This record gives sequence, structure tokens and C-alpha cells, in this order.
Amino acid sequence: MKLPLFPLQSVFYPGETVPLHIFEDRYKQLINDCRKEALTFGIPVYINDSISYGTEVQLVEVVNSYESGEMDVVCVARQVFKVISFENQLEGKLYAGGEVEFLEIENDADEHLRKEVLQKVEALYDIMDVPFTQTPPKQFNSYSLAHKMGLSFEQEYELLLLTKETDRLNFIKSHLEAATNILNEVNRTKDAIEMNGHFKNFDPLDFKDFKL
Repeated sequence: MKLPLFPLQSVFYPGETVPLHIFEDRYKQLINDCRKEALTFGIPVYINDSISYGTEVQLVEVVNSYESGEMDVVCVARQVFKVISFENQLEGKLYAGGEVEFLEIENDADEHLRKEVLQKVEALYDIMDVPFTQTPPKQFNSYSLAHKMGLSFEQEYELLLLTKETDRLNFIKSHLEAATNILNEVNRTKDAIEMNGHFKNFDPLDFKDFKL
């Protein structure tokens, strides 16, 4: 399938709301074409000086239009794709495009794994003293909190390429366990530093047991 392409150094997941500020002429033309022709377009992830995978998005609303022609728009992310070919400019257009192939996404995770990951998210938020909104495990998926777990850009991209929900949740679970361990160690070190210099009660030593 051929899609208009709007490469960005960002990762968007299916179901996510995508707010964009449009200011370049080529993308003003793209958004106007989407409005007139109900087109969808792709946002390939620009990473390591290349584009290989991205997410199809659909225009939902033009929130603001400016005299300069700039726009604030809201889109929704739909499907993950692999870039098969790339043209810097589609015929008769200012914007880029290319052939893409959509990935087959499997929602194969059981509720126990969803619940386990949610508990680890809540534990991380608790350590960081960040409010956590309870989510029923049946309504939770790997994409819903992916940007709110402290993943690096590279990790977010790695998550995007995983096609099975079980694999995505296990990936997130491993990250949460590592992050929680690091934060617990940081807090322990912080407490130790803060205690240094305070008056302390030490247990008296029994010198009878000492040997030279």
C-alpha cells in the first residue's frame, strides 16, 4: 500500500492521540489533502539516520488555523507498518510517500500478565511519588502507558516492532523491574547519605570475644 509519509523522530502507538503543529508547506498540503480526500498518512520513526518502521495515522480534527497557513491538528494512530520504499516527493505533491506493509498484531496476552504489569507500574509510580490512576486489567494494553514508564526513545521503538502483546508486556515488565531496582537503590543511597553525621546509638561490642 502507498501512503504519504511524514517522518518524525517520535514513536506513536496504535490508539494513541497524536497532536501535531503543521508549519512546513509540504505538510500543510498533506493535511489539506487529508481533509479533502479522507487520506491517512504514515509517520515513520526517524532513528539511526534511517526510517524502517512507523505508524499510520488518521486526521481527526484541525484545532487551530493561523493566517500563515500553519495548523494545530489532532490525529489518531492506527496501524504499525514497515517501510518498503521511500520517495522524497510523491508525483505532483510536495510531501514524501512510499510503499508500506502493515504488521500483523496479535493481542494474545492473558489477564494475569496484564495484572502483573499493572502492579509493577503502580509500584514504580509509588516509589516516584507520582499519582497513579487505577485501570482494570481487561482495559489495559501495552500501548496505553508506554510513554509513561520511563522508556528511552530506543526502547519505545523496540516496543513498536514487537507484534505479540505477550512479548510487549514482558518487555515492559523487564523494564519496570530494572527501573524499580535502580530507584530503590538510589533511595537507599540517599537515605544513607542523609544519615551520615547524625548521632546514632550503636550496640556495644563485647571485647571478650576479640582475638589478636
